[in-house]
Amino acid sequence: MNESGLLSRPFLFAVDFEIKRGLFIDNPLSQQEVLFRAGNVCNDVETFSGRTTKHELSVKDLIPLSDYSIKFESILNGIRKGDSYLANLTVKNEVATDLSLIDIFRHTRSPFGICCYNDFVCFSPERFVLIEKGVITSCPMKGTIDASLPDAAEVIMNDYKEICEHNTIVDLIRNDLGKISDDVWVERFRYIDRIATDRRDILQVSSEIKGHLSANYEKNYGDIIFSLLPAGSVSGAPKSSTIKLISESEKEERGFYTGVFGYFNGHSLDSAVLIRFIERTEDGRMFYRSGGGITVNSICAGEYDEIIEKIYIPGC
Repeated sequence: MNESGLLSRPFLFAVDFEIKRGLFIDNPLSQQEVLFRAGNVCNDVETFSGRTTKHELSVKDLIPLSDYSIKFESILNGIRKGDSYLANLTVKNEVATDLSLIDIFRHTRSPFGICCYNDFVCFSPERFVLIEKGVITSCPMKGTIDASLPDAAEVIMNDYKEICEHNTIVDLIRNDLGKISDDVWVERFRYIDRIATDRRDILQVSSEIKGHLSANYEKNYGDIIFSLLPAGSVSGAPKSSTIKLISESEKEERGFYTGVFGYFNGHSLDSAVLIRFIERTEDGRMFYRSGGGITVNSICAGEYDEIIEKIYIPGC
């Protein structure tokens, strides 16, 4: 990444949550083994080709509330002991659909997307970082609600738990960006995006944080990205002890789920957090991974509902 950035040579990359595995592809627009989109750039000619057939995703095997509550209490106990202020707890549920992973990639509408071989597909709404013209921008997403609920926007914007959770993540990202940039500022604080899904519209709350990079940043794209991993919005604060707490509570590696991927076009780099994620096992089963932030004010039933709410195909 450092070398390609210095040479202004386009590349595609992905790194898993545990920072153990990754992929790197030179000149990614010339291949179609790994399909991706980032903003208006896409290497698949069949994406958005006018399909109008509606497809749905169904949950085949949902984690019981009793099993989720065990993981939830483990996280909450860690928070009470002071190991974390905010921890992102994730689970996986088996899903069923008449679409293949490639079909899902081609049918979904999202700002970012990637289909990696026959292993996983991701249709992410969350930018990790954008590096452009010496400025680094991060857009952490924290807060989800069913848009059809009465006064949904007002409810989520005034929810005490959601406010605390979002404030913590914004502070964490400000500190992360402060390690590799100067004059960090919050450009937009707690704005709402509306996302259309195969079931209903949802509202998601994000903030936009920026910083000025040093003059020689073009030769350090790799160093910049890896210094920020894992993403704060899908780990928590403080990072090191929270990651340990997550591992103890989830009891399995996340792999590429909640890792990051990105595309460098020769001039700027845009990247996303690998959320809204479906993985395929060797026996052909599909699992949808979802999660949410846990704080001392969290209620188990509400967090359980949120992980179900996030199981969707956007704009399909």
